Amino acid sequence: MTRGLRNCNPLNIRRVAATNWIGQSALQADRKFVQFEKTEWGLRAAFCILRTYARRYKAVCVRHIVSRWAPSTENNTEQYIRNVCLLTGFGAMQRLTEGDWPLLVKAMARQECGVLLDDATIIRGFSLYKLI
Repeated sequence: MTRGLRNCNPLNIRRVAATNWIGQSALQADRKFVQFEKTEWGLRAAFCILRTYARRYKAVCVRHIVSRWAPSTENNTEQYIRNVCLLTGFGAMQRLTEGDWPLLVKAMARQECGVLLDDATIIRGFSLYKLI
């Protein structure tokens, strides 16, 4: 099982001292990545980050989102972008809406953890994001 799946954090959201996520586990044994109680809470956090990217940084396409999420100093960002585009059918510079985010997150989780999450789990995480 990958680290992201063990942490219920399939997009490998990094820990930031000032940020406490809803659904975050009380015990944070992983020094680098947030640990969540359930995968849905980790997905909710990912959707919240996408909202911040769109509002604050105007990152609304795969290229701009992935370039922030997985910078080339730590990742093969171009391959990540290609993989996400291949899995989603989105163009790298295609403007995405909030309605596109579940498919985007599914592809990003595949890139981060190597597995396809089931649609029901992604929709539950998206629903939590929309409710709170």
